[in-house]
Amino acid sequence: MGTRVAYPIQIKEMAIQMKQEDISVKKIMEELGIKNKTQIETWWRWYRNGENHRLAQPVGKQYSYGKGPEELSTEVQLKNENKFLKMQIEVPKKVQRVGKEVEPEVFVTLVKEMRGKLTITELCRLFGISRASYYRWIQRKDLGKLTALEESVRHLCFLHKFRYGYRKITALINQKYKVNKNTVQKIMQKYHWNCRVKMKKCSKVGQPYRVVENKLNRQFSSEAPLKKLVTDITYLPFGQKQLYLSSIMDLYNGEIVAYTIGEKQDTAFVLDTLNQLPETADCLLHSDQGSVYTSFDYQNKIKTKGITMSMSRKGTPSDNACIESFHASLKSETFYLDGLTNEPTSIVIETVKEYITYYNEDRIQQKLGYQSPIDYRKSAA
Repeated sequence: MGTRVAYPIQIKEMAIQMKQEDISVKKIMEELGIKNKTQIETWWRWYRNGENHRLAQPVGKQYSYGKGPEELSTEVQLKNENKFLKMQIEVPKKVQRVGKEVEPEVFVTLVKEMRGKLTITELCRLFGISRASYYRWIQRKDLGKLTALEESVRHLCFLHKFRYGYRKITALINQKYKVNKNTVQKIMQKYHWNCRVKMKKCSKVGQPYRVVENKLNRQFSSEAPLKKLVTDITYLPFGQKQLYLSSIMDLYNGEIVAYTIGEKQDTAFVLDTLNQLPETADCLLHSDQGSVYTSFDYQNKIKTKGITMSMSRKGTPSDNACIESFHASLKSETFYLDGLTNEPTSIVIETVKEYITYYNEDRIQQKLGYQSPIDYRKSAA
């Protein structure tokens, strides 16, 4: 077994400083007389992890020397805490976006600017970023070298939270200047900016069984507003209590014309949504065969409003595909995308309301000529 060498703390600090200046490990070993490169790697790891106290660790200590910062004097602990709290106030001013939305280019630049003031570990902790993410970012050769077109694509992908595929991104860019959709697709694939929602699923085929006549018969297009409507209920299991969403969509432009969020999916719940329609709504309303839709009160209200009812076949959700697709988009593009799984009830409700507003007013659709539902209705009028 080889003899272990004890290096002075000054040598360790000089090795770390040279490593910061991107000097090769081989040259550091030659200049400082260090025999094993793993020594330098170990010191560098301690430095990155904010464990500078371990530089004074005696030879042969295989455990976390001194248990870390808590072994420091009270005065030193307070000084370090003061320093970190001060940086929590000053550092965020250097960037416009923090937390999950901080961009790689901004954070990598910030780390360079704060070298010597804060460790990488402290900065990562401050912005809620893992160190693994930071080291992955600095290895990217493309960092900070985007062309004008790439920057446009990046901006739109981030703006819409990766809800759009390359066709919609191309349509938005083409509003200003022409670009081929294949070019946009290659850019999104290169930088991993692809749409992150709606994983492909195999449809389940159920045995059709007709109880109420299906008058819609999957004719999901309409020539005028408020002539063909579809409705459904979906679960919202993302908060501290179970919530439900009842919504009605106009097949003319895919606009959500009425919706209700509640804690109980009873007849009163769906009637609240139905009552938001105009009293003179002479239209076809399609739903599934849920008990709330077949109830006496609901059917009586349908008759009062002069609405014709249509129902899907049993076990065939594809008969109501449009509203099913909307509910899937709502969940995929908000709760699943942002990782919201146990939020306060108020946050769940606000998230749904904000998304429906976004869906109606801003979210473009290919079938509408890359316009939002409301823009399409206005342009047609």
